[in-house]
Parts: sequence; structure tokens; C-alpha cells
Amino acid sequence: MASDPVVTRLAAQPGIQRVPSPKLTLFIRRDFLDAATCAALVAQIDAHRRPSTISDSNGDAAFRTSETCDLPASDLVVAQVDAWLADATGLDPAYGEPLQGQRYAVGQEFKAHTDYFEPNGVDYDRYCRVAGNRTWTAMVYLNVPEAGGATRFKAVDKTIQPETGKLVCWNNRRPDGSLNPATLHHGMKVRAGVKYVITKWYRERPWGW
Repeated sequence: MASDPVVTRLAAQPGIQRVPSPKLTLFIRRDFLDAATCAALVAQIDAHRRPSTISDSNGDAAFRTSETCDLPASDLVVAQVDAWLADATGLDPAYGEPLQGQRYAVGQEFKAHTDYFEPNGVDYDRYCRVAGNRTWTAMVYLNVPEAGGATRFKAVDKTIQPETGKLVCWNNRRPDGSLNPATLHHGMKVRAGVKYVITKWYRERPWGW
């Protein structure tokens, strides 16, 4: 099987670490964003946040309790971060969803979930008919909450602690292209302070919305 060019590109990034597991493809890189860039994004999230949603309701009103902010591509900081992510991954920016920010206050979380859309989900066609399913996820912590707020990948027993500017990037699929349930991850409850992250999702086809 030919090597994945995204994996090759990410592995070549300075200071990057790959989680050693055959179950999923997961990379971590500290100091991907500088503190000033993170602070600028935090300010935007605080100014424009709204309640987060999920694509297919599972009846659990507390499943995702964070707030979300759609970050405008016209903003110079947002555009620069988009460019840095594209350079780090080698992924075509045309395949990327608009950059999003998330804010977690004390007690807020996003229970264990996958980022891809389930093909049998009631909203699958609504979310995937244009650009296809999600392929890669790139997430960056923008700050360090006082307590809590880690991201846990249960299948590989990996808990990632928030650090300002830290990039976490993973493939939502297996090497054969099938959806990978081992990417199930939990945005754990913040116990003190506030947590901010940004997330960039890439699709199978160009984003056409």
C-alpha cells in the first residue's frame, strides 16, 4: 500500500510526535501556534460564541455542552492559521471546512464521539452530499484551563492535556479508507477555568457550501 502523503508530511514537521499505535493515526505537536495568535483567536471566540450542536441527536441534552464560534476566513489571523494547517498537513485548503472555535466553561464537555458522520445517520445526506465525509481533524488548544479539559482517546488509552498552541491531528479513517471507530474521543469536563480550542475538519471533496 502506498504511503499516505499527509502522514509523511506531518511526520516531517519539527517537534511532532506520532502516538505509537496501529489502531489510529494520531499526531501531537507542541507550540504549533504562538501565544499571541492563540490570544487573538480566544478574543474572537469570546465575542461570537453560540451553543454547540451535534449532527444526530442521541437524546442526551448534556452530550455536548460547549459553545462554538465560526471563525471568518476573511480575518487575517484566521487566514494565517488556515495556511499554517494546510502547510503542516499538505491537505488542500479547498477541502477544509471553515475554521471553528470552541469554548468550554466549568462543567462543560463533549462526551465520547467521532468526528466523521455515520453513513446510517439521519442527517448523513444533509452534511455529506456535497463534500463527502470528514477525513482529517486538526485541533489546537489555545490556552491551559486551571483544571480538567483533557482530550481522551480511549481505544489507545491516550489522554492529551491542554497546552497553549498544542496541535493534535488525526485521521478519521483507517489506512484502507474505511471509517475508524478507534478515533472515538472525549473532550473531558473542565473542572476550573475555561478551555479554548480551534478545530479544522477536512473532507473527501472540496467544500462547496
